[in-house]
Amino acid sequence: MRAFEVVETGPLALVQDLGRPGYAHLGVPPSGALDVPALKLANRLVGNDEAAAGVECLFGGLRLRATTSCTIAVTGVVVPVEVDGRPVGSHAPVWLAEGQVVAIGTPATGLRCYLAVSGGIAADPELGSRSRDVLSEIGPAPLKPGDVLPLGTPSLPGGADVVLPTIAPAELVVPVEPGPRAHWFEDLAAGLAKTWTVTAESNRVGLRLDGPALTRGDDYAEKELPSEGLLTGAVQVPPNGLPVVFLADHPTTGGYPVAAVVRRASLPALAQARPGTLLRFHSSTKVWNR
Repeated sequence: MRAFEVVETGPLALVQDLGRPGYAHLGVPPSGALDVPALKLANRLVGNDEAAAGVECLFGGLRLRATTSCTIAVTGVVVPVEVDGRPVGSHAPVWLAEGQVVAIGTPATGLRCYLAVSGGIAADPELGSRSRDVLSEIGPAPLKPGDVLPLGTPSLPGGADVVLPTIAPAELVVPVEPGPRAHWFEDLAAGLAKTWTVTAESNRVGLRLDGPALTRGDDYAEKELPSEGLLTGAVQVPPNGLPVVFLADHPTTGGYPVAAVVRRASLPALAQARPGTLLRFHSSTKVWNR
């Protein structure tokens, strides 16, 4: 049987593919890899379809033993990678012989790394995806030592063998567009453009921020809002005025106003924003207070 045996997991290791969009009407988030380009790249490096399932590893510490020969690649932020204690580096295809152990160290910047293996992780899909959804608890359970991950059948030779890795910056400027409730807030564009700090309460559901609270306008200070649909990248503002940026495992509805929406191209950078990262929102549009 082609498989990986889990030796260690680090803080959190999850099976992820590109998610299960299209189930919001059932209350199921899209889920999937938070850093989509990183997973797609890892799959290309080992010859998989970009949508194949891999392992999303939070802050390193993952160790897997191969029960068969295979090719792996680790992407995301720069991270030490070793095979049987020998450094091999990230962002390149690496061949493993049967019995060899691949170990992912701790990244110097950012949060998440992605390990792809030739053939992909062949865990049982749920609702068409092998992704773990931490909010709904759908999909393969978080990895633990002793787990055996079945692998699919390799189909293609590996891709490019030299790739520039990602360095997660200490400060992000995140492009946004006005949300459906932008007009609820006083001088929202200026408020969002101030410096926010990513907090330790952030996870795959959402990025929680600390900083100068956003203030509602007088006409909306006490206004209630029925639950309405949410999408990935929505910037919701609870009563304390501190924004939450929803990520892939977000709820499908919410009762607090959505002030802005992060552009999809910026979501991978948010996936790598560790606690303490500084963040400012920016928009080129002038349509904020309608």
